[in-house]
Amino acid sequence: MKVIKCRLVPKDICVNLFGLLLARDTGWIDIHVMNHERIHTLQQRELLFVPFYIIYIAEWLLRFARHRNSHEAYMEISFEKEAYAHGHDLTYPARRRHFAQWRNNNL
Repeated sequence: MKVIKCRLVPKDICVNLFGLLLARDTGWIDIHVMNHERIHTLQQRELLFVPFYIIYIAEWLLRFARHRNSHEAYMEISFEKEAYAHGHDLTYPARRRHFAQWRNNNL
C-alpha cells in the first residue's frame, strides 16, 4: 500500500482512497495501522470502491443522527468495527471472508 503525504488531511488521521493512504505525517503509521487500512482496501475492492464510500458515509450519517457524536458514529461503522477488531492480527487479511464486515460471528 502506498502512503502519500498530504497537508489537507488532519494531523494523526489517515484516509484510504482507492487503496492509497493519505496522511499529513507518516511517522505514526505502523504495521498495525497499515493492516487496519489493508482491511479497508479489501472491503473497498469487494464492493467495487464507489459503493463502499456511499455505504460508509450513509452508515456514519445514520449513526451520527442517533448519537450526535462524530467519534461514536465513526466507531459504530461496520467497516471500522471489522478493521479495529482485526487490525493487530497481521494474518487476518489473508484469511478474511468476503463481506466480513456484515458477519456478526467474525467480529
